[in-house]
Amino acid sequence: MATKTYARTISDAAVTAIRTAPQKKMQPHILYFCIYSNNTYFYPFNFKYQNMSNELKDLQPQILWKRFCDLCAIPRPSKNESKAVAFVREFAAAQGLDCTVDSVGNVIIRKPATAGREGAPGVILQSHLDMVPQANSDVRHDFNKDPIKARVDGDWVKAEGTTLGADNGIGVAAALAVLEAKDVAHGAIEALFTVDEETGMTGANHLQAGILKGSIFINLDSEEEGELYIGCAGGMDALITVPCTEEAPNREDRAYKISLSGLKGGHSGLDIHLGRGNANKLLTRFLWKAAHRYGLRLSSMEGGNMRNAIPREASAVVTVPASETAQLKNDAEEFLTVISAELSGVEENIVFTVTPEALPATVMTASSQNNVLNTLYAMPNGVIRMIADKPDVVETSTNLAIVQSDGKQVNIACLLRSSVDSAKDDLANAMTALCALTGSNIKLNGSYPGWKPNFDSNILKTMKQVYRRLYRRDPKVKVIHAGLECGIFGKNYPDMDYVSFGPTIMHPHSPGEKVNIPSVAEFWKYLTATLEAV
Repeated sequence: MATKTYARTISDAAVTAIRTAPQKKMQPHILYFCIYSNNTYFYPFNFKYQNMSNELKDLQPQILWKRFCDLCAIPRPSKNESKAVAFVREFAAAQGLDCTVDSVGNVIIRKPATAGREGAPGVILQSHLDMVPQANSDVRHDFNKDPIKARVDGDWVKAEGTTLGADNGIGVAAALAVLEAKDVAHGAIEALFTVDEETGMTGANHLQAGILKGSIFINLDSEEEGELYIGCAGGMDALITVPCTEEAPNREDRAYKISLSGLKGGHSGLDIHLGRGNANKLLTRFLWKAAHRYGLRLSSMEGGNMRNAIPREASAVVTVPASETAQLKNDAEEFLTVISAELSGVEENIVFTVTPEALPATVMTASSQNNVLNTLYAMPNGVIRMIADKPDVVETSTNLAIVQSDGKQVNIACLLRSSVDSAKDDLANAMTALCALTGSNIKLNGSYPGWKPNFDSNILKTMKQVYRRLYRRDPKVKVIHAGLECGIFGKNYPDMDYVSFGPTIMHPHSPGEKVNIPSVAEFWKYLTATLEAV
């Protein structure tokens, strides 16, 4: 069917009418454009999908879940959040609330205090609009165009073969629900929606000093119900390039594509202590040994695509002497047996394949290949150190996240994390020394500070009291081994009182991501009770 496109200028009320009209009256093949404040925004409505997601909209609290459904229909990968920015901006207009969009796309919506609460401290509710775009290799999904296909599975909401975006879509939905709610007592509210948290903390880094007026800052980006976070790890990007020269392969050699898949992946901070397989490191281990054993030659290698996700898949195109093809296949079978045993109880679905491939035009020279494989094999990965007086919390770690070859060089991306800045710097120095030994180049950038815990925080005391009153037990107070934006905001707003909490979200940054439905209800109950207590 041919696609018809209509563009017109419409009012905020009309925007709301379109979004809330009975779906059976809508035509799913029409793309709707809204021209708002001299800008054109595209809404990727997929009404057929929205009918499918009614089961989510029936979940409690409905005021929160309906906004999460809205977000699932809006593509919002990191650095491409413009549609989500437009949605939040138009939401504010429909609610009659003051809204500001800054130069990088951060959105601030202000809601006045409810009657009788005008003297209460102002509260900032903060969440990020972007999500990590990860999909299984057998799933075709364009994160810049396609909606997330969310579904209910028992007590969980999951996506079909992709990341769900509950990180941090649930936080965004909760803030929107507070802005919309008529039955929640609170002081003045500022809802801050930042952009590009997952790939560079861009929104947080560019937020202007003085634009926020509140004194209490509640980040809605934590992922375990019943836990309050008052500190986080800082981070740094390491971008490594290994120069390569190439030559023609031996015409008598045989070419193969070696692929590793089926790993769980996950968040490179929250899940790094689980000992999950890193596809780039595992594949390198096999290639390094085969190169030394019978002259395997590397043409190209690819693995991972997000700096803050543990890589689940990796592949390489190689050549081997014709006489060694049987040995290559036998070694691959043995390797799969070995790593499956090593990762037993952690990874249950590892797939390791060797398939014939057309002979590539070039392979790396022996010296270039040695530099590449030595760099990858020796590069630190995983947990480096636990916190001395909290042995269940990671202090310092690194994730060998991305490997990409382009014929001239191999590009490697790692994300270093530590709650101790000197330890983070020491790890960076060790990686720099390794690169010097292998003739590689390293650039360290994007460093952001950790968030130092304040155990005397007033909002912490209030939230502990509220939790105890609601549940007759104490919440867990923790420091998280992940980058929360609170540490960055602290540079321009050092006197604010910070805390972070959220519902239970499992396996963020991977297609296994899921959010626990009962915990979302408890999260909402706790959030609204906290606002009333403040």
